Amino acid sequence: MTIRGVVCLTCSVAALACCTTRKPTPEEARKFIDDVEQKLLVLNVDQGRADWVKSTYITDDTETLSAKLDERAIAATVEYAKQSTRFDGLKLDAETARKIKLLKLSLTIATPSDPKESEELTRIVAGMEGTYGKGKYCPGGPESCKDLEDLSKILSESRDPKQLLEAWSGWHAIARPMRKDFVRYVELANKGARQLGFQDNGAMWRAKYDMAPEAFAGELERLWEQVRPLYVSLHAYVRARLREKYGDAVPANGPIPAHLLGNMWAQEWDNIYPLVAPANADPGYDLTALLKKRHTDWKQMVKYGENFFVSLGFDPLPQTFWERSLFLKPKDREVVCHASAWDIDMVGDVRLKMCIQITGEDFLTIHHELGHNFYQRAYSPQPPSFRDSANDGFHEAVGDTIALSITPEYLVKLGLLDKAPDTSKDIGLLLHRALEKIAFLPFGLVIDQWRWKVFSGEIPPEKYNQTWWELRQKYQGIAPPGPAGAPAGAPRGEEDFDPGAKYHVAANVPYMRYFLADILQFQFHRALAQAAGCAGPLNRCSIFGDKAAGSRLNAMLEMGQSRPWQEALEKIAGTREMDASAIRDYFAPLQKWLDEQNRGKPVGW
Repeated sequence: MTIRGVVCLTCSVAALACCTTRKPTPEEARKFIDDVEQKLLVLNVDQGRADWVKSTYITDDTETLSAKLDERAIAATVEYAKQSTRFDGLKLDAETARKIKLLKLSLTIATPSDPKESEELTRIVAGMEGTYGKGKYCPGGPESCKDLEDLSKILSESRDPKQLLEAWSGWHAIARPMRKDFVRYVELANKGARQLGFQDNGAMWRAKYDMAPEAFAGELERLWEQVRPLYVSLHAYVRARLREKYGDAVPANGPIPAHLLGNMWAQEWDNIYPLVAPANADPGYDLTALLKKRHTDWKQMVKYGENFFVSLGFDPLPQTFWERSLFLKPKDREVVCHASAWDIDMVGDVRLKMCIQITGEDFLTIHHELGHNFYQRAYSPQPPSFRDSANDGFHEAVGDTIALSITPEYLVKLGLLDKAPDTSKDIGLLLHRALEKIAFLPFGLVIDQWRWKVFSGEIPPEKYNQTWWELRQKYQGIAPPGPAGAPAGAPRGEEDFDPGAKYHVAANVPYMRYFLADILQFQFHRALAQAAGCAGPLNRCSIFGDKAAGSRLNAMLEMGQSRPWQEALEKIAGTREMDASAIRDYFAPLQKWLDEQNRGKPVGW
């Protein structure tokens, strides 16, 4: 009699009585995962369509329907991932083994098998995300409330240190109620991960990267050390300029107060560019003015992006892209205007969703988002399990790589600019880009460094906040704000839960993909520029119109995640190892300039 795979046999008197568990076969594993990926494809397409409608027709009904389909797809994925553990230890063919591995690793959280604990974990995560989403600072009662958007605007625009401190402190206070739930979340998330065979939830996240979890952590440190000298130079220059503005509130040779860098989390510093810009910051042209002078409309903006890829040898976008995308903000309904690229049916129904403005910023954004769409089209012939980027950093990196090719020379080829300015004009552009890209790198590292240590137990609950700021000072040279007018570094208490003031922590969203994307985009750009035969400064190289660069890019894109990311990287960069030296190459003119500005001043913290 067979009951749930257990086969009991009555043995002869001469032999021992036995009851054994029948092992599944490799053929059963292959059939299982082939069936699962087709079932999940249907659920994910339904989910994608509902999410699209929710984002482009915001109503209570569309939000409810989308939530139900999201929940259905997630629950099915969790259940199939747990079922797949019965094939652990079997010798499987490479494709089947990879599909099963990716199924397990598609989860950012595995709920425990106990139904009560599963429900509790789901409720906790939803509750923390809700607390974050509803967070407000209300200094004088309900009528004075400010949400994150309001407070972020103060951080980005105000130059009043008292106002900045109040906005920063007000938002960070919203995370305090999460602390107790976060402790329980860690306990239950670890339990679910261990039931799937992982050491803890952090190890499950790190296992996504085709390396041993410990080796991946070491790889990140190696990459950080490659780029750290440039960050330290940028930090020293910014600190000196902020000290000129804010006096002793900014130390001469210590960490920078977190509330003075123009961003709620001090993760990007481009909002303070006006405070630190060099005297000769004029790049020689204004892209927004150039576009408006040409009477560019939204369709031409998108056509510029599409033509970039066509110039590399890619097919034009399908007619459905133009019929089904959202390009302008409607006047008759609420929509989510945040720019995003969509792959609705995972075959060819790609779409762009954004409320296009005729600005230089949106010109870059369109090129970036279409990078996602052309990636999605390239890997669509792969089996459903492999229709994604080589690792989660690749998708963002591809879009940003294309944006790096928007150079003055590219604008000349489009006829938007008559002549490219001299390279001496580049320092302002490079500094502005460094305040966004280079300033972000250590923050991108810290978010998950902290969580991995929390999941492993290295950071106990009673030291959550203390170690958060220790890591931020170690990597970023950032300290919590001191009292008004005082230097940074005043200790934050353990009644605070400052990590929870970042959405990704509150909502259980891994963050390392953004660090990887920041590294990879420059490595991709350098490799493609070399394929295109570009001999000038790397920051002036554009691959527009070069079929050799396009062929190399497509060879990586069409692999999807069918093979380990190291093989995909080799297709585009000729190496299996991530390399942050491309960042140093790209910003070499800025590094030289920063060294001159920092001469005789303290560097480091």
